[in-house]
Amino acid sequence: MNTNMNKKAIIVGAGIGGLSTAIYLQLKGYKVSVFESNSQTGGRANVIKSNGFTFDTGPSLLNYPWVFEELFSSAGKNFYDYIKLIKVDPSISFLWQDGTQLSLSSDLHTLITQFEKIEPQSTPNLLKYLNDNYNKYKLSFDHLVGKNANTYFQWINGVSPFKLLSFGITHSFYHDLNKYFRSRYICEALGSYSMYLGGSPYELPGIFTILPYGELAYGLTLPKGGIYSLVNAIEKLAREVGVEIHVNKPVSKILVDDYKILGIELSTGEKIQSPIVISNVDVLTTYNYLLPPIISQKKLKKINSTKMTPSVLTFYWGVKGKISGLPHHTIFLPNDYRNAFKQLTKIGSIPDELPFYCSVPSATDAELAQDRNSVVFILIPLPLLSQMGIVDWKLESIQLKQKVLVRMKQHGIEIDKSRIIFEKVLTPEDWKNKFGLYDGSAFGASHTLFQMGPRRLKNYDSDIQGLFFTGASTTPGTGLPMTVISGKMTAERIEEYVH
Repeated sequence: MNTNMNKKAIIVGAGIGGLSTAIYLQLKGYKVSVFESNSQTGGRANVIKSNGFTFDTGPSLLNYPWVFEELFSSAGKNFYDYIKLIKVDPSISFLWQDGTQLSLSSDLHTLITQFEKIEPQSTPNLLKYLNDNYNKYKLSFDHLVGKNANTYFQWINGVSPFKLLSFGITHSFYHDLNKYFRSRYICEALGSYSMYLGGSPYELPGIFTILPYGELAYGLTLPKGGIYSLVNAIEKLAREVGVEIHVNKPVSKILVDDYKILGIELSTGEKIQSPIVISNVDVLTTYNYLLPPIISQKKLKKINSTKMTPSVLTFYWGVKGKISGLPHHTIFLPNDYRNAFKQLTKIGSIPDELPFYCSVPSATDAELAQDRNSVVFILIPLPLLSQMGIVDWKLESIQLKQKVLVRMKQHGIEIDKSRIIFEKVLTPEDWKNKFGLYDGSAFGASHTLFQMGPRRLKNYDSDIQGLFFTGASTTPGTGLPMTVISGKMTAERIEEYVH
């Protein structure tokens, strides 16, 4: 502890977690400076603008709006003075190779109708799922998600053992879904959320059935102008409260002496002093590339053994005209669902039957594409770079693109290559190099039972005084709302450290 510490802090990286931390710290009386290597803030939630098209590079929809409302209200501001949200409903459509289709909706009548088509007489179990997960969701966010804890005892303090067991931590995600629904299609659709948590629904704990519930309960929205308008709003708020944000300023080193933070060194060689440094770069990237070799090999080995979420290859297509059969948000699932997850998360190979995600945000906000054209975003989950070995990404991208177009055509969705008048591809290597994503992992550390709460990569270093972390790789986890909560939690950690 150092009660006389100068209240100055440097944040490395201006992703959502970094900006959130900056706002919460600045409001606590710190002088905060953020250094971002790219020309724009947002981290993986970035933007591409070209040929009359606007693409969000990462997240394509917004959920849990109350998290962002709280961020803005902490500064005495109204979130909705900065942003307009457009409701997206149906929220997600799922397509299987055998032609089965299921759409989710936050409208209960619509949702019941969809489930009854797939599994007749499923309504009582659907209502039970919604009720049980309301309680699980509320308990999680009231008592666990935003709590800084060093031990499991601290983390679960205030939660009865009976309620803890009701979370489903002793069962798998898929097993818990199977308690409510017999249909493999319903279980596979809701279980597919596990992909963004970095694991298989057959392995991740049942507590995560709250993820599809959260979207059903709160619905999904698109900020007018795309997700990057949300980034702009958060950056604007940060500047308004006094945060200094420096773009095009890559940090090459975090400076440490005698296990105490001294500040940072930029790629230009310029050194900037600060007793507190918060890294919004992936925790593993920070330890392996930004810190001096003072970390013990034992600790580094433990950190590097962290299970990471898959990598991704993403396509950004500007398509001539409108596209029939593609709503805002579609997930294409394979027939051999279990094997696809096994290949992706266990074997480390590209699934034989390729699952992928497609977003057409211009279906919700037509202004994202000029001349009545369409913006199409394709995300294909892939194994980590270390699992794939040497890859010719130019050739691999062509082959994967062809698989996507063929699969779409099977469902009557025609996107002739001649209609794609703009294309950009980001490979796992690009994601790693541009945004510091360790091993190409798209969503940070995965959410296995032993990488939750106090067992997740911590938001502070126990050996280096003044070193903290924020963002998807640390607590509480991945996703836009979680990284905002991460910023609040890291700011609270720093207050504890100083006082």
